[in-house]
Amino acid sequence: MTNHQINYVEFPARDLNATKQFFIDAFEWEFDDYGPDYIAFKKQGIEGGFFRAEQASSTDNGAALVVLFAVNLEATQQRVEQAGGKIVQAIFDFPGGRRFHFREPSGNELAVWSDQ
Repeated sequence: MTNHQINYVEFPARDLNATKQFFIDAFEWEFDDYGPDYIAFKKQGIEGGFFRAEQASSTDNGAALVVLFAVNLEATQQRVEQAGGKIVQAIFDFPGGRRFHFREPSGNELAVWSDQ
C-alpha cells in the first residue's frame, strides 16, 4: 500500500439499523457488525463505517462530501428514494458529468455522479 492515501472513512449515524438497511437496499453494500455501536462496509472503492452518534455529515455544516459513482443516474436515484433516502439536490450537470445529492436515514449527505 502506498503511504498517505485515503484508506477509510467514518460517518456518524443516529440509527445504525436503518442506515445499514438503506445502503443494502439502495447500493447492495455488505456490512460487518462490531457490537451495538459500529458497523463497517467493505468492497466499495474505499472501506469505512458508521458509528452511533447524534450528529450527521452535511455540506451545510462544512463536512466533506463523499461521492459515489453510478452508470445509470436516474435508476440509482430511484433506488435511493425507494430505500428511504431523501433527495436534497436533484440531478444537475457539472463539468464532466451529472450528479444528485441525498440524505440517508441517519441524515448524512452523500452524492452520486455519472459521466453519462
